[in-house]
Amino acid sequence: MAGSGTAHLRGDGDSLLRVEHLLVEFPVGRSGLKVNAVTDVSFDILEGETLGIVGESGCGKSTTGRAVMQLPPPKGGRVVYDGVELTSLKGEDLRAMRPRLQMIFQDPISSLNPRRKVKDIVREGLDIWNIGDKDSRDAKVLEVLEAVGIDPANVERRPHEFSGGQCQRISIARAVVTDPKLIICDEPVSALDVSVQAQILNLLEDMKARYGLTLVFIAHDLAVVKNVSDRVMVMYLGKVCEVAGPDTLYSQPAHPYSAALLAAIPVPDPGTRPDAQQVLGGEIPSPMEPPSGCRFRTRCPRAQPQCGQEEPELREVAPGQYVACHFPLEPGEALTFGGPPSVSI
Repeated sequence: MAGSGTAHLRGDGDSLLRVEHLLVEFPVGRSGLKVNAVTDVSFDILEGETLGIVGESGCGKSTTGRAVMQLPPPKGGRVVYDGVELTSLKGEDLRAMRPRLQMIFQDPISSLNPRRKVKDIVREGLDIWNIGDKDSRDAKVLEVLEAVGIDPANVERRPHEFSGGQCQRISIARAVVTDPKLIICDEPVSALDVSVQAQILNLLEDMKARYGLTLVFIAHDLAVVKNVSDRVMVMYLGKVCEVAGPDTLYSQPAHPYSAALLAAIPVPDPGTRPDAQQVLGGEIPSPMEPPSGCRFRTRCPRAQPQCGQEEPELREVAPGQYVACHFPLEPGEALTFGGPPSVSI
């Protein structure tokens, strides 16, 4: 996943989605500079699996999801979905793949057309692709709306007449109505109240089982990701740091950045203040000029000269746990922050 290492790859015939050496760059005006949004990211997903992607804001989580959807197409690498290389498709060939991959966006209200009725929003994909006749489309729309918890009696209403949680339910219905295999959930609960978040997460699990979905779940809330994911991928500044099962990652992270994210999870006790030694310091480097070698080295207390000279490759340090670090944490090892790297790099 990072460098030349790739974890969990089994071959195109075994994985529903296979991403290899993904590269996404954005130009900065006419300056000639580029934002390195995603660099050399590789991963795969089995059918029926949920892959969680976590990291700080700006780490490339959403950009990775959109690049998989070819929105816009990546600058380099391969995206192979169900045996078809999406990055090689253009025009109508790429458009024909759209119903098989869908996306749920972070802001449920702005992602819905405010001028259209709910039934028309959900039905739009069926109409565009001429799936079934009028009666079967109407029946399918009512079926998925009822499945997500929207009363069919309200299908004549428009999005502004629904709450944020209800709009997200409508977005989920719109995503599943074309019977896709893969749905990318781009922070689908971050804009919702905590009580509503739990309802939407349970709904996604129900829809996954009911329609046989495979999910990419992007979020910054580590507790949410742990509860819904079969594997978790940690990203930092456009690179993959660690990949592991949720229980392994949360109990014994191997990458210092993963440990920093876990240390930042709030304790549900108003009398407990964060330990200064457990708070990650330093500034996130500019994605226009990322550090040489390991991108996390400028904030890592374990950094050594090798970290600035050689980029770490993703390697397996325990069964099912992969880490891109020259000096990974040992199981049970504690890590303290609160200061610059221990040596000059």
